[in-house]
Amino acid sequence: MPEPSVEPSGEGLRGRDLIGLGGLLVGAIVAGTLLGIALDHAAGTTPVFTLLGVFAGMALGAVGFALRIRAAAR
Repeated sequence: MPEPSVEPSGEGLRGRDLIGLGGLLVGAIVAGTLLGIALDHAAGTTPVFTLLGVFAGMALGAVGFALRIRAAAR
């Protein structure tokens, strides 16, 4: 008995979309870190703003990631 053929629907995430999602996450974390370093340097503090920037970048990256996944799932 022949197996049924499954054709791709053309929807979903492709390789370039996944690379873009990875770039979004990395970019958000790097931007938050650099902003935190700049604020630490300007304020004369040590890793306070850097750590806040890392966590803010992670949170914003996760939100952006979720929004893009939601849009791709539609």
